[in-house]
Amino acid sequence: MIELRTYVFIDSLQPQVAEYMATASQGFLPVPGDACLWVEVSPGMAVHRLTDIALKASSVRLAQQVVERAFGSMVIHHRVQSDVVQAGNTILEYLGREQTERQPCEIAWQEIIRGMTPDHTVLINRQNRRGNMILPDQSMFILEVEPAGYVVYAANQAEKAANISLIDVRAVGKYGRLTIAGTEGNVDEAARAAIAAVKNPAFT
Repeated sequence: MIELRTYVFIDSLQPQVAEYMATASQGFLPVPGDACLWVEVSPGMAVHRLTDIALKASSVRLAQQVVERAFGSMVIHHRVQSDVVQAGNTILEYLGREQTERQPCEIAWQEIIRGMTPDHTVLINRQNRRGNMILPDQSMFILEVEPAGYVVYAANQAEKAANISLIDVRAVGKYGRLTIAGTEGNVDEAARAAIAAVKNPAFT
């Protein structure tokens, strides 16, 4: 039995999210504006079959595949949304599942820290080398979710909603983690969008 942990369709990758994904991509690099599908299953080895099915179903490109013992994830993308939707539908047909049967997203932690101190921001910037830097006196929103893949959708919706800096997006493993920063008002708006996104992920 293959468990469908994450099935998230992103209609248009926002610039920071696309560029961040590209820093970790082992395959074909996504660019802003691409449609994207993030699929995570358990057990992890099952993702190889799903990747094969998706790539043969349409013209999508494989950006990333991570195979762990417990979980496996794949990320496909294309400029044409319908190609991504078609590949996703083929995966669901193989699994005998509907999108509604994906595992619901649970928020493990959410918090906004305001007026960050220099000592704190320097340490965060040293730990996170793929995203932007957080600056002293900015606000920071952190979000942790399970399953992990949903955090990419949260990041994309947050960037759509407000002028923020994307600091960190970790979407592999048991939990996904998102860190964004900016002015207090923008972070508040982005946080609302991110939380709404994981509570009600979009369907294709």
